[in-house]
Amino acid sequence: MDRRPTFVASDVDGTLIDDEERVTARTRAAVAAVVASGTPFVLATGRPPRWLAPVVDGLGFAPLAVCANGAVLYDAGTDRVLSASTLSVDTLAWIADLVEYELPGAGLAAERVGATAHDTATPQFVSAPGYEHAWLNPEHTEMAPEDILSSPAIKMLVRIPGADSSAMAAVLRPLVGERADLTYSTNNGLIEISAAGVTKASGLRAAATHLEVDASGVVAFGDMPNDIPMLEMAERGVAMGNAHLDVKAAADEVTLANTRDGVAHVLERLWANQL
Repeated sequence: MDRRPTFVASDVDGTLIDDEERVTARTRAAVAAVVASGTPFVLATGRPPRWLAPVVDGLGFAPLAVCANGAVLYDAGTDRVLSASTLSVDTLAWIADLVEYELPGAGLAAERVGATAHDTATPQFVSAPGYEHAWLNPEHTEMAPEDILSSPAIKMLVRIPGADSSAMAAVLRPLVGERADLTYSTNNGLIEISAAGVTKASGLRAAATHLEVDASGVVAFGDMPNDIPMLEMAERGVAMGNAHLDVKAAADEVTLANTRDGVAHVLERLWANQL
């Protein structure tokens, strides 16, 4: 790209951090150089706000964050949820009925959000009894299935351990249609459903408005299908070397893997050319 990016956005898992969930010294330095130049750096992740603290610590500063695949705009510096887009109770119930019929035996969970990352007034991850997590998540509250659907949620999770996420998505996506947005960020039997039109791309547009910068000038990094919308809307979408094949096909460039500082590799080159 010929102009300096208006901002940089990066996915977290499989992208910004290595396989031991660390921000390496090289990546931290590359991001710090971006920020020092006056260009905002934004996280764009499927994680909820409460799971950002280790990333913030690793970066050494608290960036603006697009969380829950675009549903939440979170200010890590002030620990404030700036906005949230939710699935309605009616839509949650409709999806649950669809899942019961099309993916029998699937476990259901819902991600909610309060005013801050650890808002104790809001049980933030609620799951049906027996729900098997796709990753370590001790912070959950088991509820009767009907109670999971009783409050709006920023994300519904559908889980079949041992299944293929892309196959699950292929079953549900045509049936969900435009009533909700469906994606996945891991291949191990988990799909994630957000309100209609909510993606990391919509989250980045909200972040650009908040930062008062041009959304069309973003450089974005990602590795999984939930990153495709933001890579496609970015002026330069960068897939990691370890990325899903669909992500690589959607990107303008493929960098090194997350274990080889792929984000830093691109940022160092871009900033050397721009400064």
